[in-house]
Amino acid sequence: MSASRFTFNVSWSLSLFNVKRETIVFMGTATQKKGTRATLLIRGARLFDPARGLDRHGDVLIEKGRISSLAPAGKGSAAGQVIEAGGMLLLPGFVDLHTHLRTPGREDEEDIASGTAAAAAGGYASICAMANTDPVVDNAAVLSSLIEAAEAEAFVRVAFLGAISRRLEGIHLSDMWDMAAAGAVAFSDDGRPVSDGGLLRSAFQAAKLVGLPLCLHCEDSDLAGQGVMNEGEVSARLGLAGIPATAETAALARDLEIAAYEGGRVHIAHLSCARSLELLEAARRAGAEVTCEATPHHLLLTENDVAGDLDASFKMSPPLRTESDRRALVEALAAGAINCIATDHAPHAVQEKETPFEEAPFGVVGLETAFPVLYSGLAETGEAPLEKLVLAMSTSPARAIGLPEPKIAVGEEANLCLVDIKEEFEIDPESFRSKSRNTPFAGRRVKGRVVLTVSGGRVAHNVI
Repeated sequence: MSASRFTFNVSWSLSLFNVKRETIVFMGTATQKKGTRATLLIRGARLFDPARGLDRHGDVLIEKGRISSLAPAGKGSAAGQVIEAGGMLLLPGFVDLHTHLRTPGREDEEDIASGTAAAAAGGYASICAMANTDPVVDNAAVLSSLIEAAEAEAFVRVAFLGAISRRLEGIHLSDMWDMAAAGAVAFSDDGRPVSDGGLLRSAFQAAKLVGLPLCLHCEDSDLAGQGVMNEGEVSARLGLAGIPATAETAALARDLEIAAYEGGRVHIAHLSCARSLELLEAARRAGAEVTCEATPHHLLLTENDVAGDLDASFKMSPPLRTESDRRALVEALAAGAINCIATDHAPHAVQEKETPFEEAPFGVVGLETAFPVLYSGLAETGEAPLEKLVLAMSTSPARAIGLPEPKIAVGEEANLCLVDIKEEFEIDPESFRSKSRNTPFAGRRVKGRVVLTVSGGRVAHNVI
């Protein structure tokens, strides 16, 4: 079995159990298929790992899947394949906290093999798969079957989240203890909010017992109603039902209050508006243990992008907001208030997205486009520093959920991506490794092609 095992310490509460206080250790699992561990020399790249203060040109020698030496450019000893990487950028492998692999149940849209091939092509060394599948990942049996499938099919490491509620119905808690023991890394009903405050409180209590975070989709379904895009001038002009920003902020305020009261770890998914950032900062000042993410599409696009030809590739949940919201997200990323960038990779069949905008499902793919669109749209324009992009795509998400942290350091397992930042290209959905094509960035000219990805010490993607 090729799996990364990592521990969570759990203290049993004397108020809940009439037993002696003791520490239980659970093992979260991130796994991939077996393969030859890489031996290669990456020569002359810019080595950039901001979490370790590393920014210099040099050679990286990988032997049997581990980084064995860092040397000045041109001084590294050759072993195995030699990759001439002059002018390229070597980064810690990316970590995506928010991927929908559609397995089990909709393998026509994505499966573990295609989704992880897409992840590798985007520079991701690890991804976290959401639980809103069919059947839902709400028990240890389904979770264990997915871990076994990843061991046979995954090109990069995959960790799985379990559902908070059974069948995502928001009525009864899932088998969180059993799933934690089987290898879940967190719990989420993503795709749906946990509307029942009492159930959410119970979920925080249960998650605390197993030492895992909750990842929350914050949305008031009653306020969102039948909306299909952001509520505002654009939706009114287009005659489309809107989703107000308060649908996110009202739910977020409640969820953060419950998290703080229970002392729970919480990760907030896909923030989309400025007011959410104010609530988040207030919760942190009050001592809440909270991390958060924004998506590339919310950092780069706005409601005005919907207005063109009503392309359903611009329909996602939460919806694209205003330009002022987008700027606030970018500023929060640059300031470090937004910890993570996550793709919310949500594949859909072509025919589903070719229906009228009002009828099409929410969601876009993003694993293969995340870095080039962000590098071109934020780093090159000066809106956000490269350092913050790299931290938010690699180190910070790993820390947020307790995954092994990718590092460019001697002795570390190789989890790396090599990017040709000089190559300019057009995003072409027909070239995707993903089974789905529903991207809002089709046709965009970008720089920053990922040419090599090493995950778990194995070459997962190589187009050099």
